[in-house]
Amino acid sequence: MHLGVELENLYDQEMDAGLGHGGLGRLAACYLDSLATQDYPGWGYGLRYAYGMFRQEFDKEGEQVETPDYWLNFGNPWEIQRLEVTYPIRMGGTIKDVPGPHGAPKCVWDGGDFCIAVAYDLPIPGYNTYNTINLRLWSSKPSSEFDLDSFNRGDYYKAIENKQISENITNVLYPNDNTSMGKLLRLKQQHFFVAASLRDIINIFKKNGRLLRDLPTFVAVQLNDTHPSLSIAELMRLLVDEEDLEWGEAWSIVTMTFAYTNHTVLPEALEKWPVYMMEQLLPRHVRIIFDINHLFLLQVEAQFPGDWNRKCALSIIEENPRMIRMAHLAVIGSHTVNGVAKLHSKLLKKFVFADFHAMWPDKFTNVTNGITPRRWLYQANPEMSALITRALGEKLDWITDLELLRQLLDYKDDPAFQDNWMEIKRINKERLAAVISSKCGFSVNPNALFDMQAKRFHEYKRQLMNILGVIYRWLWIKHMDPAQRGEVVPRVVIFGGKAAPGYYTAKLIIKLVNRVAAVVNIDEETSEWLKVVFLPNYNVSLAELIIPASDLSEHISTAGMEASGTSNMKFALNGGLIIGTLDGANIEIKDEIGEHNMFIFGVLADEVAEKRAHPPETLDPRLSAAIAAIREDRFGPGPIFEPLINSILGANDYYLVSQDFPLYLDAQAKADAAFKDKRRWAEMSISSTACMGRFSADRSITEYAQRIWHIEPARRPGPIPISLERLSSSASMLVARQAQAHSQLQWQVSPPTPSGEQQQAKATPPATPPAPGTQQPHVGVGRGTFNHVIEA
Repeated sequence: MHLGVELENLYDQEMDAGLGHGGLGRLAACYLDSLATQDYPGWGYGLRYAYGMFRQEFDKEGEQVETPDYWLNFGNPWEIQRLEVTYPIRMGGTIKDVPGPHGAPKCVWDGGDFCIAVAYDLPIPGYNTYNTINLRLWSSKPSSEFDLDSFNRGDYYKAIENKQISENITNVLYPNDNTSMGKLLRLKQQHFFVAASLRDIINIFKKNGRLLRDLPTFVAVQLNDTHPSLSIAELMRLLVDEEDLEWGEAWSIVTMTFAYTNHTVLPEALEKWPVYMMEQLLPRHVRIIFDINHLFLLQVEAQFPGDWNRKCALSIIEENPRMIRMAHLAVIGSHTVNGVAKLHSKLLKKFVFADFHAMWPDKFTNVTNGITPRRWLYQANPEMSALITRALGEKLDWITDLELLRQLLDYKDDPAFQDNWMEIKRINKERLAAVISSKCGFSVNPNALFDMQAKRFHEYKRQLMNILGVIYRWLWIKHMDPAQRGEVVPRVVIFGGKAAPGYYTAKLIIKLVNRVAAVVNIDEETSEWLKVVFLPNYNVSLAELIIPASDLSEHISTAGMEASGTSNMKFALNGGLIIGTLDGANIEIKDEIGEHNMFIFGVLADEVAEKRAHPPETLDPRLSAAIAAIREDRFGPGPIFEPLINSILGANDYYLVSQDFPLYLDAQAKADAAFKDKRRWAEMSISSTACMGRFSADRSITEYAQRIWHIEPARRPGPIPISLERLSSSASMLVARQAQAHSQLQWQVSPPTPSGEQQQAKATPPATPPAPGTQQPHVGVGRGTFNHVIEA
């Protein structure tokens, strides 16, 4: 059937979902895919943001401009609105003590404002299985759409104020927290998210007729970084205040239910909230957190008598000014804490959470991150996938067992296979070159070495070192005569990634990249050998074009500062060679594919402190030349970029750019030499792909399932026959139920009615109870999300 529209053009019109933030969101999406594919009956939770992080554009000066990313402008055909699944969420108000059911005073949270959490479900189908899991997203709605009294008084803005305030909570992903209002909005988002999700988890659990004391037997909640750690206090509140459990029993349930994944060693990402701000928004939670902290410090005193400094270091409450350390709350309230790469987990135990590790050494473990081969090879690189399938005997088993790729090592020296491999790489590079021409307005040579760094902009990721290297390369080529230039490997250096709106330094690096590109790309002396590309608005769709086209990818973070990274895995899986430091997962990739198939350089993590204390007395002359070119106004007014230059000089060089720069250039020279030997480069590229089996998200999820969640796969049976009459009847009932739910969405919120263990004991059990021990993990997307395991 011909509809007059090319499917590929229609596909390009669909916007990427504005849910996840950078690599962490893409990681969670991989984990959802692996949960479904491996038949784990899991769910994910997240927020349904009306606007994504932002849409990145550049002005004429090369500065990043943030515009709204309204990805829901034309709706989302993949979601199912669940108007019958709603929960009231309280914020603000006051607390008071009243007589409790167990003889002790009970804290009551009164007043405040309410909004309604409305569920939207996104089905996540697994590959080659009938298992389809769910991603449940929450949208914030007002408890009453319209204030008629205000309208009748002529106060028209006041009449809709509640609607606007409520909907703001899920309007924007990751609001700028450089202002107090931005911080407060982010705290509201986190509370809204965990409160709705935990209510939903408990509601589903109680429908099975079980007692809450059995929650940890059937439920596991994985905190995906520090941002959802407020759920520790929220679950305590639900159990103590609404379910009337005693504190000790409730705390036992909480600590056996939660596990915590830390994704960073950066202090600014180990979230802290001012006590006064949380008291204003969540007074009951502050009381609970202080109680948790008091009881915990009694444990510390018992284990380390008189060690006041240790108590100060471990306390959830930081003094002067008073802040709540959310990472500490997550560690204390979880039964397991894991890092996401071997080096990262080592640093957590040695530095970040050293005192906690001294108390609970068995609580800490490692689960190295992984990526889904279904999206990042099979879908993103179809030509290479077809070649791999032919080489492996026309079998697709490798798509769910990535270790089978090791069989490709039998072909790494085969000239015919190498030719096919590199031809596919050329096709992918031509495809990307067409995108560059369309988006950037100039052409690039697909026969050049495509050198890529595509990730969030941050000083520790050292995009600054990359662009300084580009400046030096440009100067180096300019000083050559024509005969010397004939020996130079042509390069296209490609950048992609966003800087947080309030991150001044990262945005200045983006401006420098664009100013350098504007000069280098029109230089007739050098443009044949060097082009610089910055593809705006890096997202998953763009990544699926960039990654298969890479010859060389840069993962050059300061050693010890990248928790893991997953873009390194994606590039290496697609045959892109890595130039990088021994940081994050680079170390484990080196162990798998061999250092001889990578370009490794730089200071080691154990050397960083010493190097910071003793910066080089003189700069490498190549770095001095690059700095001089900036100061000579060759890329615009030099003083604009002086803060960047000052940040890498002497004791200011926290990220060791000046220390690693000469080693970086030496590694780049080795990459040039290797690229000239086409057979050797093809062998390295094939070996890279062949040895990446360990970095499948399937392996990561299996480790979580076996070692942390303690769950087993539950493979679903195939479709069952359903008569048309039954299908029609079910559809009619669903429509009627949704209509009823929609009419009840606007309602006056009243305090929840307590329902304790006695009420649960009277609940009618299901006619056919699920098999004991069957659990269901939930993984969320993006920052402020968590995994949850509950019985199906």
